[in-house]
Amino acid sequence: MPRIRGATIEEHHEMVWADLAEATRQLLLERDYDSINMGHIAARAGLARNTLYNYARDKRALVLALTERASRPLVERVAAIAARSADPAAERMREIIEAIMEAPMDQAMGPMFRPGSGPLVAELPKGQDNPFHAVVVEVENVVRDGIARGEFRDIGDVHLTVELLSGAMRAGAERIGRDPSAFAATVRAAREIVLASLARHPDQDGSARSS
Repeated sequence: MPRIRGATIEEHHEMVWADLAEATRQLLLERDYDSINMGHIAARAGLARNTLYNYARDKRALVLALTERASRPLVERVAAIAARSADPAAERMREIIEAIMEAPMDQAMGPMFRPGSGPLVAELPKGQDNPFHAVVVEVENVVRDGIARGEFRDIGDVHLTVELLSGAMRAGAERIGRDPSAFAATVRAAREIVLASLARHPDQDGSARSS
């Protein structure tokens, strides 16, 4: 029977997950995602390959589990910001953008935003099963709240707009992943792009009042 680390089984599992995350991160710094297999990850984490299969049935399942764990702090932070309903929607959106842009600088999240991370990202499911789905939902809620309060213009299809803006956010996050020193400038640019796309336009407001 393998030696149990930690005071409890739960603590042991948490330590193993941390080892797996670090092993995967190190391997991604050294080689392409497609060239990494479960044997490489097990060896780097100091686990028997059979033991690794107790945590995930294959590499895709392991990546999903690790991403879900890594994304929890971001999801919780964004949810907490979005829930501050007394604050203006634009202020909450600015804070959410900064929180998202900080993700590439986190060791656990960084591999998702590095050059060549396409195959890794492609392993993640779409829709509600995606670990970042909750972040998208919270952003949509803030946008809808801003529209209802008259802070943002009525953009029609909120989901489509947020999906399109997510592309710009992804590009910004990848830039920070390549060059962390670009963080401040990238956050400013992302805020300008997102808030400009949501802002009410005076000419539209005037035409609405005269009609």
